[in-house]
Amino acid sequence: MSKNKLQHLNDHLFATLERLNEEGLNSEQIDAEIKRSKAVADVSSQIIDIARVSLEAEKLKADYLGKDSVLPAYFDYQPPTALEVKNAN
Repeated sequence: MSKNKLQHLNDHLFATLERLNEEGLNSEQIDAEIKRSKAVADVSSQIIDIARVSLEAEKLKADYLGKDSVLPAYFDYQPPTALEVKNAN
């Protein structure tokens, strides 16, 4: 199963937060975790922005074009089924 879903991103963000809160890290390890955390946050922001644009495209499609309209392939986002969501948890 693909690990490219927003729930997996959420899991990575919380794991990053847990690493930042680890006790017993020396200053070098803390600096490395901070650098890594900033990189994770930057990439996460981009992923969230892409998801936001895709969601907005779906809303516009539903509101103005009708359910049978076709968006460019880039916006061809298929939301997970209930079974996929259940299995991801």
